[in-house]
Amino acid sequence: MIHVYDLSTAQPERASIVTIGVFDGVHRGHQHLVGQLVRQAHSTNRLAVVLTLFPHPDLVLRGKTGRYYLTSPEQKAKLLGDLGVDIVVTHPFDDRVRQMRAADFVDQLIAHLNMNSLWVTADFALGYQREGNFAFLQAQGEAKHFEVRPIGLLQNSGEVISSSAIRDALNNGDVTQAAHWLGRFYAVSGLVVHGDHRGRTIGFPTANVETWDEQVVPANGVYACFVTLDSQRYNAVTNIGQRPTFNGTGTRVEAHLLDFDRDIYGQELSVEFVARLRGEQRFSGIEALVAQIRVDSEQGRAILQAVPVSSENSSNG
Repeated sequence: MIHVYDLSTAQPERASIVTIGVFDGVHRGHQHLVGQLVRQAHSTNRLAVVLTLFPHPDLVLRGKTGRYYLTSPEQKAKLLGDLGVDIVVTHPFDDRVRQMRAADFVDQLIAHLNMNSLWVTADFALGYQREGNFAFLQAQGEAKHFEVRPIGLLQNSGEVISSSAIRDALNNGDVTQAAHWLGRFYAVSGLVVHGDHRGRTIGFPTANVETWDEQVVPANGVYACFVTLDSQRYNAVTNIGQRPTFNGTGTRVEAHLLDFDRDIYGQELSVEFVARLRGEQRFSGIEALVAQIRVDSEQGRAILQAVPVSSENSSNG
């Protein structure tokens, strides 16, 4: 898979089938669409190309702030590559792109991606003031000799799976529902950095994971998780929150790896959220906190050991 950060740098030699969208999270609806595109492209000796945008148009056009993304551009590209996509274009969504006329954007797709087929949903639109709707693109296809194919997203019990619904589930701490819609466990990653070193003093050392500050983290609470370090997977119980028992400030992601005792500061850690054990709470003192951590650890261990191997394997990425 080739990942480029500007449309003009792609330049494939073979013809391509292209789809365009934000694809935040690469959830099961996206996977359904992209899977069909990949199969068609490869069966006809064409390249499968996904053009996505960064920053997210919601942040630029609607003024959204804070943690909003389900995946970083690099996470997204890897997930799309795992589906068989040949080229991922993370194109900048800036004022120049916002003001570009739809016909001009189509010309760029043809020139830089060697596009002879464009697959989009029926409600898709591109270009200045969304002038490039499906009917417009069909007319462009007839004039400029490329196919425009409508494609639908996978539905779940009659409802279209959406990135916004997954964000809502995570913000409510419902990582089980999020995983169902994603087709894998939701994951965040980052370097292990120094914290208060309090966990080790009470017998439960934690890895303080410095996550990307624009990516959604689940609601404050305690979660059973898989943690990946150096391609090895470990069971963990992860606390997200402000550590109210110690009057902490600022939200942290702190993973306690079960049956693990190594110095891993400065290393990259990926945390996959399997199940929520409880909400964040303030305890009367350290003894009460330690007693609850023991309960959390055993409950988390039991949940993780019961996860089918197939589910573990499918959650990677």
